[in-house]
Amino acid sequence: MNRIKKGDQVVVTTGNKKIKGQTGEVLRVDGERVYVSNLNLVKRATKPNPQAGQPGGLIEREASIHISNVMLLNPATGKGERVATKILENGKRLRVFRSNGEAI
Repeated sequence: MNRIKKGDQVVVTTGNKKIKGQTGEVLRVDGERVYVSNLNLVKRATKPNPQAGQPGGLIEREASIHISNVMLLNPATGKGERVATKILENGKRLRVFRSNGEAI
């Protein structure tokens, strides 16, 4: 079970100097990889596609980051923290921060 989901705010914990320590929102999760908005940008040469209305040229877009290299951002502290799953009495799962048990 992935602890990080689409729409979460995350902090990049490892990687190159440009993205380490940066925060952003998760755009999508593909297995063990996540795409974070405006982080890990790469330039990609694409051909024009008139049917889709796509211009050609160099397009800048997000590249994936391994899920182990990002950490969920705790809005209360402003830091990245580890996450645990707590099962409630009615059987529902709840993500909580490990440091203080505060629910997400």
